[in-house]
Amino acid sequence: QVQLVESGGGLVQTGGSLSVSCAASGRTFSRYAMGWFRQAPGKEREFVAAISRGGGTTRYADSVKGRFTISRDNAKNTVYLQMNSLKPEDTAVYYCAARNGANMGTYYVTLNDYSYWGQGTQVTVSS
Repeated sequence: QVQLVESGGGLVQTGGSLSVSCAASGRTFSRYAMGWFRQAPGKEREFVAAISRGGGTTRYADSVKGRFTISRDNAKNTVYLQMNSLKPEDTAVYYCAARNGANMGTYYVTLNDYSYWGQGTQVTVSS
């Protein structure tokens, strides 16, 4: 089992940048494929980005492609989401998620693929 704790959210102006992190407990972080999701008020939680166990394969939602970058440091048990050129529509609570037992180069893009979730961190982009 793994516990996930997000950090780094906050308030930023349109066009600005922000980085959020997700720290995982335990010694088997490299066994988990990781993902970032977000949920805006009144909307369903949606996929943002995913990364494979080793970090060599990534996938992005079309809405963030070219602006967001997911990465991971398995030695630090941490996954990151660098967000650039932020827009008001990026305002949401951002959640990281983990899935155990993944193949090395596989990422996952749906909520049901993931077993473990963090508590979320708020990102607000002002216009």
